[in-house]
Amino acid sequence: MTTKRMLFIGDKESFIIRVLIGKVRDAGVDCVFVPCTVNSINENWQDTQLLAFYIDDAPKSKEEVIHFLTDSMEERGAELILIGEQLDLEYVSDHIPEELVYRTFSRPVDNQEFVDAVSDYFTKVDAGEFRKSILIVDDDPQYLSLVRQWLKEDYKVAMANSGLQAIKYLGKNKVDLILLDHEMPITTGPQVLEMLRNDEETKDIPVIFLTGKGDKESVMAVVALRPEGYFLKDITKGELLEKLDEFFILHR
Repeated sequence: MTTKRMLFIGDKESFIIRVLIGKVRDAGVDCVFVPCTVNSINENWQDTQLLAFYIDDAPKSKEEVIHFLTDSMEERGAELILIGEQLDLEYVSDHIPEELVYRTFSRPVDNQEFVDAVSDYFTKVDAGEFRKSILIVDDDPQYLSLVRQWLKEDYKVAMANSGLQAIKYLGKNKVDLILLDHEMPITTGPQVLEMLRNDEETKDIPVIFLTGKGDKESVMAVVALRPEGYFLKDITKGELLEKLDEFFILHR
């Protein structure tokens, strides 16, 4: 189960903020108050997944903090709950991408509704609902299982042992990325990629090729198909996880 950690950002630790933090802690979440400055937020971030931003002053004066929060949440995969007057909420919401804002609450806040939203967020985290989904397509069952073992703690992972099985799976399921073996028999990786790109439902799914051939000619043949990238099959677990992290940061 994931460690439940939350930062509560505000100009000062007011009575209402202390009440909300207390109720969130009672619900089993490690919630810490942090003054509304870039340095304080950065120093206390650690493994925070959820932040609450209590806006009780003109948000225009918080542009540096808002910019920092946006960049940091995109980089670290966190989300934000906003609390404030309606006009202030609208201003901040206009400056932070919609997908980073989990919930907004107009003041005065319903304490129980706020705690329920926090609990709901961490329930979804534990269930893996916020994890990116990856489909691995390879005819080698041992390699499929190995890569799945590497990725399953960080991603929702599905497997297909042929191109046709992958197409069938994608007819009923959505994924964020496909890792596709380039050298499969019967229906090859390039043929699968062509089918994906000719289908309205799958044409925008990013594809990264897996290839066992690292010579210049083979690599050029892979790159010519214009996938999102390629990984050599001798890649290590650490390298693969690092490259996938970089990929999803760039493709938020």
